Amino acid sequence: MKDSTRREFLWTSGLGLLAAGCAPTVKDYAQKSGRRVVVIGGGWGGATAAKYVRLADPSIEVVLLEPNKQFVSCPFSNLVLSGVRTIDSITFRYDRLRAQGVRVLHESASAIEPDAKRVRVGNDFLPYDRLIVSPGVEFQWEQVEGLEANQDKVLHAWKAGPQTVELARQLQAMPDGGVFVLTIPPAAYRCPPGPYERTCQVAWYLKNNKPKSKLIVLDANPNIISKTALFRAAWANYPNIDYRGSNKVVKVDPSTREVTTELGDKVKYDVLNLIPPQRAGTIAVTADLVGADKRWCEVNHLTYESVKHKNIHVIGDSTIGLPVPKSGNIANAMGKISALAVVSLLNDKPVPPMAPGNTCYSWVSDREAIAVVNAYKIEGGKVVQIEQKLTPGQSEMWAQNAVGWANSIWQDMLG
Repeated sequence: MKDSTRREFLWTSGLGLLAAGCAPTVKDYAQKSGRRVVVIGGGWGGATAAKYVRLADPSIEVVLLEPNKQFVSCPFSNLVLSGVRTIDSITFRYDRLRAQGVRVLHESASAIEPDAKRVRVGNDFLPYDRLIVSPGVEFQWEQVEGLEANQDKVLHAWKAGPQTVELARQLQAMPDGGVFVLTIPPAAYRCPPGPYERTCQVAWYLKNNKPKSKLIVLDANPNIISKTALFRAAWANYPNIDYRGSNKVVKVDPSTREVTTELGDKVKYDVLNLIPPQRAGTIAVTADLVGADKRWCEVNHLTYESVKHKNIHVIGDSTIGLPVPKSGNIANAMGKISALAVVSLLNDKPVPPMAPGNTCYSWVSDREAIAVVNAYKIEGGKVVQIEQKLTPGQSEMWAQNAVGWANSIWQDMLG
């Protein structure tokens, strides 16, 4: 691998950043070269992996399966709720990924056949030499009574896109004096600090636009699970927040505009944002990539190869067993590391041990942010955490850094 390419691989974590129309689907699945890597999922992990396999070895054909024709970033989507950002500002096309030589097919993978080394796409099969699965998360609708039958009425906005826009509209339309209820599922879930950042953004909007309104946060966890002290300090600026830990929501009734907690408390709402419990994306479950918990996928810490099926690598939010959060930055890092591992394995070379890194910013107002940086290393074939640093408080400087961080990773994924 060229030194310049290796340097790009090493840019996995953003650790230094704390300081600093689509082509039509082609249903020709014939293999175009001697070796093929198929990637399922075009998000933070999958898009990155597809790009970096091509960068590391252009002789390998890379096929990316992603049903959505545009990528909408979950990081920064909370700012759409408060009106600080537009949905268009966090929406990107896959054109530049195609320019890197990645074959992007806007199709869904319906099944994986590990023994045959092929993916079912519609009525056809897509063979692979190595498969990278980055399926994100799926919701466990059945965990909340009344939720599955009312998915169109109860918004999660936890996958950025139309629901984000609709929740922002409902927030804007809520009368002054109304009650916004936000529910947080038990860990583990995608983006641990995300609900608490969302709390800040909704509270900021209400404070400045609907000062008589209240935000009730029903958290299934006993306390804030990420950046706890920093969020507590930020919330001191928002007396409209009513935070209730150990309040898991078990039932929703849109007809009465009411949720019920496991404590038996009934809470009325004018606008509801219910974030459901989560598990690995459906394709990971149906392909038997999940562990005994039937929720998450265990992987090798060096290659991200599934512990259950050879030649299949799982990255991003669907994984478990590593001491890392389910974050966009981690998925991006896993994409690069898995790409290098796959290329090494296909070329019969040893896999270099590489650990991910994580930088995570959270906006606590329209112009201030907080951040955490986690550093890791490989020890005994496992990823271990060696350091965590938090910003001393909130500031506009961290918000400016957050913008640079996001722009850099979006470019890294799709540019």
